[in-house]
Amino acid sequence: MKKSFGDEQYFEDFAVGDEFDAGPLSFTQEEIIAFGRQFDPQGFHTDPAFAREHFYGGLIASGWHVLAKTFRALIDAGFLRGGGMGSPGIDEVRWKRPVRPGDELRVVLRVTGIRPSTTRPDRGYVDFSFEALNQHHEVVAAYRVMEILRRRQPV
Repeated sequence: MKKSFGDEQYFEDFAVGDEFDAGPLSFTQEEIIAFGRQFDPQGFHTDPAFAREHFYGGLIASGWHVLAKTFRALIDAGFLRGGGMGSPGIDEVRWKRPVRPGDELRVVLRVTGIRPSTTRPDRGYVDFSFEALNQHHEVVAAYRVMEILRRRQPV
């Protein structure tokens, strides 16, 4: 079921099947190059002339840039506000299509699993699948993540 983020989210606020959207967000050539130079200095992220000759046929955003910017869009939309306690990691990261200057993405987050902690009554674990889609509704990036969320009232 499609939902919006409330003022705060705690473990009890999520159910398997919940779906959230964030965005749109766009990528400019300048920010792609700046991110690439700082964090992923490969020519197809930093040099338009080099990128044109590369098999991508033009400048593309670093996959790390796509993940960071789309996660930021979720946070700006209210994701994890109040109850977020971090994550032990992400799984199954896939960069499925290049993101180019001028592309506009939206993020879809789905709840795929929920379980209370068996050892810490103040928290639970929520599994999410994440997809970033471009303006053509093509998935450009995907991953799975488990988030640790505070409970409203410890059990």
